[in-house]
Amino acid sequence: MAAPTTAAPKSSASGAPRKQNDTFNQKDKPTQVRLSNITAAKAVADAIRTSLGPRGMDKMIETGKKEVVISNDGATILKHMSVLHPAARMLVDLSAAQDVEA
Repeated sequence: MAAPTTAAPKSSASGAPRKQNDTFNQKDKPTQVRLSNITAAKAVADAIRTSLGPRGMDKMIETGKKEVVISNDGATILKHMSVLHPAARMLVDLSAAQDVEA
């Protein structure tokens, strides 16, 4: 019975072994990114959820300039929030785009 052999690292034309990119070899990376996007979208939705509907409540927001804004408009609330996550930022930009009057 033959002994199992291990494959030698592939080498480039110069003879030096090629370094494999770990990002492409990680199978769970796309899942982590997807879950991060879903979590960010849920956080944005939760921030304005209670201001929607006939029983919607007003939100009090303190801006960076220490001004206080009270509103129950979702676009205004999102405009005054500082959102860093790219997917959440896209949702905020989308709400601003829909709020523009034609």
